[in-house]
Amino acid sequence: MPELNWVGKDKVITHHLDVPYRVLDRQYSYDEHGQHQEDNGSQNMIIHGDNLEALKALLPHYEGKVDCVYIDPPYNTGNEGWVYNDAVNDPRIKKWLGEVVGKEGEDLSRHDKWLCMMYPRLRLLHRLLAPTGAIFISIDDNEAANLRLICDEIFGSRCFVADISWQRNYSTRNDSKGIPDEVEHLLAFSKQPGWNPNKLERTEEMDAKYKNPDNDVSAWRTDNAFAPGAATHQGMVYAIQHPFTGEMLYPATGNCWRYEQPEMFRIFSGWTDYELRDLDDADERARVCGVAADEVKPGVLGIVLAKPLDRARADAEAVYERGQWPRFFFTKGGYGGVARKTYLDSVGGALPTNFWSYEVAGHTDEAKKEVRAIFDGRVAFDTPKPTRLVERVLQVAAGPDALVLDSFAGSGTTGQAVLNLNKADHGNRRFVLVELGDYADSVTAERVRRAVRGYKGLSEEQVTLFEQKLTVGALKKAPELLAEAAAVYEAQKDNYTKVSRPKVVTKVSGKTGSAFVQVTATQTHEHDVSGTGGSFSYFELGAPLLVDGELNPEVPQERAREYIWFTETGETYQPGAGDVHPDFLGRSAAGLAYFFAFDPAAPTVLDKDYLASIPAECASESYVIYADTCVLSDQELTAHAITFKKIPRDITRL
Repeated sequence: MPELNWVGKDKVITHHLDVPYRVLDRQYSYDEHGQHQEDNGSQNMIIHGDNLEALKALLPHYEGKVDCVYIDPPYNTGNEGWVYNDAVNDPRIKKWLGEVVGKEGEDLSRHDKWLCMMYPRLRLLHRLLAPTGAIFISIDDNEAANLRLICDEIFGSRCFVADISWQRNYSTRNDSKGIPDEVEHLLAFSKQPGWNPNKLERTEEMDAKYKNPDNDVSAWRTDNAFAPGAATHQGMVYAIQHPFTGEMLYPATGNCWRYEQPEMFRIFSGWTDYELRDLDDADERARVCGVAADEVKPGVLGIVLAKPLDRARADAEAVYERGQWPRFFFTKGGYGGVARKTYLDSVGGALPTNFWSYEVAGHTDEAKKEVRAIFDGRVAFDTPKPTRLVERVLQVAAGPDALVLDSFAGSGTTGQAVLNLNKADHGNRRFVLVELGDYADSVTAERVRRAVRGYKGLSEEQVTLFEQKLTVGALKKAPELLAEAAAVYEAQKDNYTKVSRPKVVTKVSGKTGSAFVQVTATQTHEHDVSGTGGSFSYFELGAPLLVDGELNPEVPQERAREYIWFTETGETYQPGAGDVHPDFLGRSAAGLAYFFAFDPAAPTVLDKDYLASIPAECASESYVIYADTCVLSDQELTAHAITFKKIPRDITRL
């Protein structure tokens, strides 16, 4: 498989393993009662901090459990103000590049830096994804090719799902040079091959293709009577006699009938009486199957009329006139070819394609208006994504109980999208948002707060106040025309939220276009957007668990216990085990009992007295005991089925 190389890659391909594990410190919780210090137990999280460290901090809780990842990382256009840019203005990133990549980091191109930033984060996101999960990444042409290659490397090329084109604009700019950008990429990869998306809700336009001309029990559309695979399904290749014309109908070359012969016999018997008969048609069946006559399956009978043609035709015409035709029917009033009904109530939802128009997934202008409405007209974020885009991702990849992760949370669109869908379908989706920027609380969390409680929304109405086509006659009176347009502008500029000055616009109809002088107005209306309900807790990245190889005394011991339990068992830690014994972590699914004997004030010792302190409730066939030292002999450890692990030497580094 082709592999992408760049300056600094050798320094970052395993860097995710070296990232320190930090605990998460809850700052406050928010719900229908407002913001408070008490923990409300919400499973929704907003984390302020470097997403590389935040993703590592999430591993004990969520490794292999995230159902859907959506990220909108910096596009690396060279013009944006992201903190990983050419100037490396952010001291945290400058320090990171210096420590991880080394001196060569001073000479990296912006593409090298972007790849160095993305690679370890994608490694951790891959670990967090559930086996049935998928990741969707918004990107544009600047890094789309590079992103595809590193995702192939991390997720595997067999896990590539789609490169979706999202139509980001509802109108193409006519002042652009070259080929204007109308779409962006939405790159999708799954954790394992064979991932299938959820089906989307059907639209009225889709359903309009289904009719009911024969008064059947459900609307239907015409579908193919055949299926591919004639050579491998030769028992499904045979003749069926047409009840109107008497013609022997065979599947198209290379195809077979859609269903097994007994089912086809039953369906066609709905037109008239049929019987099975040997037609001695090996040559014709061989032609359809694409094999020699002596290689075609022998003994396959045809489905032929059991009555003379005139009587069979009378039966079929009566069925045609009566209605409710059988599943396989005949076109052109009964005298055409054979077709199959596909019923509307059997097709389910619509499969998503790799093109998402702005009508179904929103556009960038819509996204900016959403943010302005939420933040009282203030532009709180430069490049938000429309909520409808993220909602569509969730509809495709996140069921009603899914865990959704966005580690480039920005304005918090993903959080609002999760809450919107939960409100719409009474789901229980959960979100984890991570944002490095200082606006994590004032923008990211604030947007979610306002979504929960509701806000004043803004809608815009576009009005054309003046429009005159620029014909030759109009151009002869150009001064008068412009004066009339200017007069309309002056008369109406205080009556609307915004009125444009006279401008020339082009309207295209078919292959021709016409120019117009136009004055337009925008009227803004305020309306209430009801709250979604829900809750979240806000976290800061806390202290590292290990400092210079030693357990950090600043880290609460319960967090250390949680970490040890996860690294040993891969299971979610259940508080309360310490009620039985202060060092007891629990009993794993494999039946091992775990103890973590740690005292920041004094060294701990695994000895006979310690064994005597273990109550009967913690008894097990095997034990794993962490302590500072062990004075038991190897024979004693073996006799009691104890694995001793020294603190901090044997603590696993995630």
